Amino acid sequence: MSVSAPTLATTGLDSARFARHLAARPQLPAWWLETKKAAWNQFNALPLPTRMDERWRFSSLQGLNLDGYELPAEAAQAGPRLPDFTRIGELTFSNRRIIERTELPEELRAKGVIFAPLEEALRDHGDLVRRFFQRHPANLGSEKFVALNTAFTATGAVLYVPKGVEIDTPVVVQHTLAGDRMAAFPHTLVLLEERARATLVEYFVSAESGSAQLVSGVNDLHAGPGAHLTYVGVQNWSKKTLSFQTNSIAVERDARVSSLNIHLGSHQSRHESHSRLLAPGAHSEMLAVSVASGRQEFDQRTLQTHAAPHTSSNLLYKNALLGTAKTIFSGLIVVDPDAQKTDAYQSNRNLMLSDTAEAHSLPGLEIQANDVRCTHGATTARVDADQLYYLQSRGIPAPQAHELLVFGFFEEVLDKLEHQEQLHAALSALIQAKFKK
Repeated sequence: MSVSAPTLATTGLDSARFARHLAARPQLPAWWLETKKAAWNQFNALPLPTRMDERWRFSSLQGLNLDGYELPAEAAQAGPRLPDFTRIGELTFSNRRIIERTELPEELRAKGVIFAPLEEALRDHGDLVRRFFQRHPANLGSEKFVALNTAFTATGAVLYVPKGVEIDTPVVVQHTLAGDRMAAFPHTLVLLEERARATLVEYFVSAESGSAQLVSGVNDLHAGPGAHLTYVGVQNWSKKTLSFQTNSIAVERDARVSSLNIHLGSHQSRHESHSRLLAPGAHSEMLAVSVASGRQEFDQRTLQTHAAPHTSSNLLYKNALLGTAKTIFSGLIVVDPDAQKTDAYQSNRNLMLSDTAEAHSLPGLEIQANDVRCTHGATTARVDADQLYYLQSRGIPAPQAHELLVFGFFEEVLDKLEHQEQLHAALSALIQAKFKK
């Protein structure tokens, strides 16, 4: 079933609204304003996805209705917070405005570390942002929504870590959206130079659980030679939210990027992640945990591109499904002709906690080199009846027994957060809270 393009006069995100958005930013670099204009034209030129597009296979396209959304006029409260864990800096955005800020220690700022809101970084470090902004775009089907993000983005963060600087404690970015029929377009850039190290945790949350909202977010994650980046994204929008998130990951020689995405909220969520291994020794770890309940739909699309020899990647996506929820996983490993000695792995595992839930898995390989090791697989299973009986026979009620088994299922993923015990506990608490709702 195809979906016609939205009538811009009724979306609230029309040409007049875009013109006002640009006019309110005369202090930003000219190249940025031109980039936004080009993106707005691209958004209007691109059609919404249809059933003819293989990249949207199994997706519920009737839910892609962009009508009636508006940009928030005022900031709101911060909204629900991440469970407590030690962090070294924090930016909190609410309705497209920064409302709280914890600066990095002077020691790190003296070394050249930048942790700033996107528009501040554009004013003060425009050349740096231009160097990396959408340098390696992820083209996995949501190009129209990425263009909408670029056209309207005003919030997000820039984390820049110079050569040889290591930040051992996470920095945090929180995005809160309040109000019904509101829209948000966060864009975050993480740039690590040679042998730098950092962890960034990003939390996306609605202030009210019953608000219908539209979100299109984009991240550019770049690890220079020998750098080590850990990224954690937690999506916890309201259950009436239509959300899109597109992550582009670039990994240079001997660098490592570990990305963990946790999906809890939204009515319909599309998450795309493209990891590029650009030079020998590059490694990418792509991880995800999803808890889909009720009538939620989580659509996950991934691409692992090996563009150089002696690179490696590992993908592990785990979903737990309740009610009539639906998950879609479509992942592809691509090995370029010169990428000999590639070692790539991809696994999608689904745990069915309901007879009416749906899990679709579409793993794939596209190999153009002859000396590689690439494997992929997908499994769908139910809770082990013997394990459940064992726990209940020890006096554990059925709901708690199910919860314990699900956490055992997810533990393999969360344990890959090395040396992050507090963060591990915080993420576990968020997942546990989903089961309490």
